[in-house]
Amino acid sequence: MISRRAAWFLVLAGVFNIVIWPRFGMAVWNDERAWEGAVGDSTPTGFLWVHAVLIVAAVSIALGVLWVAFTALRSRRSPAG
Repeated sequence: MISRRAAWFLVLAGVFNIVIWPRFGMAVWNDERAWEGAVGDSTPTGFLWVHAVLIVAAVSIALGVLWVAFTALRSRRSPAG
């Protein structure tokens, strides 16, 4: 069983990743290395695709971490009564 402190740490780690990675994705999207020509109006390069895969993986893992954390916090609640 995960301690309450560890569960809250996982919540913070999950939220951090959910906030940071999409912002990084926007920076990659606007980077001229991500496109063959005009940003957003031309063919994407490997730079964009590799970072897109990394961002999707990181956000997916963050969602899993949040699920584990919230499940642990919910299971540690004392029964009502």
